[in-house]
Amino acid sequence: MAAGTYETGPADPSLPGLLRRVKSLAKAYAALVVVDARHAVHQVIEVLCVAIVAAVLVVTAWLAFVVAVAGWLLQDGIPWPGVLACAGLINIIAAALAGTWLWRQLKRNPPLAATLRQVEGEPPRGDGQ
Repeated sequence: MAAGTYETGPADPSLPGLLRRVKSLAKAYAALVVVDARHAVHQVIEVLCVAIVAAVLVVTAWLAFVVAVAGWLLQDGIPWPGVLACAGLINIIAAALAGTWLWRQLKRNPPLAATLRQVEGEPPRGDGQ
């Protein structure tokens, strides 16, 4: 029997045969959980990276708006505040786009999906998941 596969075939009604099949099933579920957990770890890393980028963009937007107000107060009538306000708005839009991308990624491919499908008794998907 290959590692990570469930023993199939004619049922052995004896106690040792039953125990062997239970052990095989437990190994298969353990292997599935390990693979799914690794995938979930990669998704958590992805979430953290996008969250850090979004946080930097929001802080940059805040600083741009503060500088815009300061520029407006210091140089009444010069269009620099409008330029800086647009830069802040662009950063906020970029953070929203990053968040939308992340939401779609997690919605399309949720963590531990294969384990949940297996436990719920759903048939496996054909996309290699």
